[in-house]
Amino acid sequence: MKTLLASLLALTCFLPPAALAAPVDDAVTELQRDWEVIRYQTPAAEREKRFEALAARAHQASESYPGRSEPLVWEGIVVSSLAGEKGGLGALGLVKQAKAIYERAIGIDADALDGSAYNSLGVLYYKVPGWPLGFGDKAKAKELLLKALALNPKGIDPNFFYGEFLAETGHADEAAVYLERALQAPPRPGRQIADTGRREEVRALLAKLRPH
Repeated sequence: MKTLLASLLALTCFLPPAALAAPVDDAVTELQRDWEVIRYQTPAAEREKRFEALAARAHQASESYPGRSEPLVWEGIVVSSLAGEKGGLGALGLVKQAKAIYERAIGIDADALDGSAYNSLGVLYYKVPGWPLGFGDKAKAKELLLKALALNPKGIDPNFFYGEFLAETGHADEAAVYLERALQAPPRPGRQIADTGRREEVRALLAKLRPH
């Protein structure tokens, strides 16, 4: 495997940037498509097993394109999703793994995928317990989520997650502003399943904030 990887890396030195972009883009597109099918269209009882298999594939993609941030972002998203399915203390190892993956992605290219690594890492910081169990930190979460918003101010995900963060930290009125912006976000090409599922989550949270 190491010999094969070395050969592939040597080969990339002779390929123009366009030739390198297509395979990694295809790999990322496949990961995000499979993730959204599992997340939004797969029965809850089957998700953990399917996320485990997808996490292995995502890791292979990250190793295949070591100089690219995008596969790492999606590996982190899949590992975070797997942690969410496992839940409880058993998920802490996975969220720490996801944190390290996002940090690697940011180190390569923080702006990749409209700052998704900032957004996803920020989510971990406000959902994970604080010390001594975990690394949760609301101030750090806000800093990262705002960085993601600055890079993608009209995006559905950064507006939703910052709105959720505000709701969970007792700022319901301000949260509603960002959630409404999430509903108005432009559709993402090829991401219809994810956009539909996310809008349902936005509406559900708005309904909790506005019970009457």
